[in-house]
Amino acid sequence: MADSRSAAWDTYSQSKPQRRVTNAKGEATWFNWTQHADHGPGAELLSLAVGERVLDVGCGSGGNLAHLAAQGMRAVGVDLSPAQLGKARERWSDLSGMELHQGDALAFIADSPAPFDAVYSVFGAAYFTDPGLMLPAVHSRLVPGGVFVMSQHPAVEGCYGCQASYIPRGADEDPAVVKRWDYPPETWATMVESHGFDQVTATILPAPAEGKRRIGTLLIRGIRKP
Repeated sequence: MADSRSAAWDTYSQSKPQRRVTNAKGEATWFNWTQHADHGPGAELLSLAVGERVLDVGCGSGGNLAHLAAQGMRAVGVDLSPAQLGKARERWSDLSGMELHQGDALAFIADSPAPFDAVYSVFGAAYFTDPGLMLPAVHSRLVPGGVFVMSQHPAVEGCYGCQASYIPRGADEDPAVVKRWDYPPETWATMVESHGFDQVTATILPAPAEGKRRIGTLLIRGIRKP
């Protein structure tokens, strides 16, 4: 299973260009929770201080993780895709404070020797892992008062639970299939609370007012109870 998922995300990485050199503000690193460029809140949602330890679950090519490392955090990322991690290592080779690991997110969390002050996932592994497994795993590795934040596409009305995502692999191959978990915001809030998180919010951030893309971003945040 892990091998097939890794191949799927390697295929996905081939369709994605490297992150821009700078954003609209001219910044070399930046944090973006959404699928829309230069839109929405930033790393402040993680409530991190310099030197604190943060985990990116499904870090991809490492853009968000690089921003946290540049801000002085101990930034750890895990991703299934060697191709995605290769992009990250190439782009951010001169940046200290960023630690990358290839493998399954749940296994990495379980084996992590030290807790994290924050855990997050931006359209990453938390979207593509059963929340009944991911939420308790994250809770177990967060310090009391630690923050968990994840973003993903909002669910299509009536299409809830485990869904299939298809990733094209070329004209002569069947698409790769990965699972994702979709629920309305209120269901996410209830699930996150039931796994030991407080001050939980689950909201849909609208798409930018300008542009043709109209799908917003589901943003979920909780704080581990003491």
